[in-house]
Amino acid sequence: MLFSLPFALPAVSGSSGQGFSANEQRGVIALLQSMAICISIGLFLRWIGRGSRPGTLYQKEAMAVVGLSWILATILGALPYKLSQTQIATGQPITFIEAMFESQSGFSTTGATVLTDLESAEAVPRCILFWRSWTHFLGGLGIIVLFVAILGQGSSGKAMMRAEMPGPTKDGSQPRMQHTALVFTSIYVSLNILLAIIYMCEGMNLFDAACHAFGTMATGGFSTYNASLGHFKSPLIEYTTVVFMMLAGTNFTLMYLTLISGPRKLFRDTEFRVFIGIIAAVSAGVIFFGMRANDIGFSTFDEAFRNGLFQVVSILTTTGYGTADYDQWNAFGRGILLLIMFIGGCAGSTGGGLKVIRHVLFYKILRLEIEKSHRPRVIRALRIGGRSIDEPNLPHSIVVYFSIILALFVFSWLILITFEPNTLWENKQIETVSSVHPTDLPRADLLEEKLLDSASAVAATLNNIGPGLGVIGPVNNYAEFSQGSKLLFVWLMMLGRVEVFSVLVLVFPSFWRRV
Repeated sequence: MLFSLPFALPAVSGSSGQGFSANEQRGVIALLQSMAICISIGLFLRWIGRGSRPGTLYQKEAMAVVGLSWILATILGALPYKLSQTQIATGQPITFIEAMFESQSGFSTTGATVLTDLESAEAVPRCILFWRSWTHFLGGLGIIVLFVAILGQGSSGKAMMRAEMPGPTKDGSQPRMQHTALVFTSIYVSLNILLAIIYMCEGMNLFDAACHAFGTMATGGFSTYNASLGHFKSPLIEYTTVVFMMLAGTNFTLMYLTLISGPRKLFRDTEFRVFIGIIAAVSAGVIFFGMRANDIGFSTFDEAFRNGLFQVVSILTTTGYGTADYDQWNAFGRGILLLIMFIGGCAGSTGGGLKVIRHVLFYKILRLEIEKSHRPRVIRALRIGGRSIDEPNLPHSIVVYFSIILALFVFSWLILITFEPNTLWENKQIETVSSVHPTDLPRADLLEEKLLDSASAVAATLNNIGPGLGVIGPVNNYAEFSQGSKLLFVWLMMLGRVEVFSVLVLVFPSFWRRV
């Protein structure tokens, strides 16, 4: 029932700015219908549970609530796209699977899309375009976290927030969960408002400023233009976006403590220092090899610095905005961007991916294990920032999490290369080499492109990046994939957003048994 409220703001936006055209009327009606459906389902579920008595919500129940809520949110969020008859291309109405893809991409802050013409009011009404970016705002800190902040659930809220909050918790001395959720939400909303105001001062109108602020602070990447942020051709807007993407990729608890204790707290944090170090090192490598290879957008140092830094921060924080076609860069530039897709932002940020702190811990665990192999009697504590980690199961959990992500990546990649037809890559080669029949094209090159593009598609959706390489590069999208592949991407985006376990446990029969 609470989920019905967010439909109101996009409905209001539909009658402003460009007037209340027939397309906008169609979109507004779809949003109001979606609101009515949400309320009806909420009333029905309350009627089913009318005889239940309030009890303690344990970790198992919290995981079920989070996992099922994200599934339901994906379905309900898809309603406006389908009911408004949104078109993924001129004359090609969106299917419900594609609507779920767009919905999950918004809520999971992935930013992948199947819509090919965002600037056509006939294909995508203005209010639906706003709903699309609004889902980023809602998914930024997680729907469940926002609800805990608004409603407050005591120990239940604590269990729900632990099950949903992206990334491992580093500090056990946090205040009660409702207060934490309120602090996170306050910082998040304040930064959204501040960024929207700055965008307007830099030349954007209110609609574009709000939508791009949602996409930046949620590290989502949805834009209102086909060329993404590149549409504005403004270095000032790009540098502003870089700063706020880095803020969005920073631990919100750390930002709160920095506001209280000063900037020294920020730079003493191990994860933040590694986060900044990765940005600096990868950006330097991309700029150096880009200028050496004379890539597009690297003709001068100023241009190379802006394009290299922007794309590195955009991919590392899992935002996915594009200002340059990095798919045309040299092998190092493309390869390193694919690699940092598996890093992501800091724990407790709106960024996706595996999180920087997990990589730091994984490195320290490997180093301890290597030392133990030749010095078996030495016992060393696992330390972060000079403090020992008192959780004995943490090394095991970190290794398990990396193993699950690797298994999901490999399994999904094999499914995609096996069942996705070659048509997408054949059409791409025909566009590249005119007047060539697909049977005359070099099959080895086609299969090689399919293997790499499919791997980047799985990495981009599982880690909530959005764009990848090749057929899903920064100037392309996911529209040409089959319906089955799009459904796979929906599942991967959800797994990446809710930290895998809350979704994976739903498929195990033992999870639903009473013990």
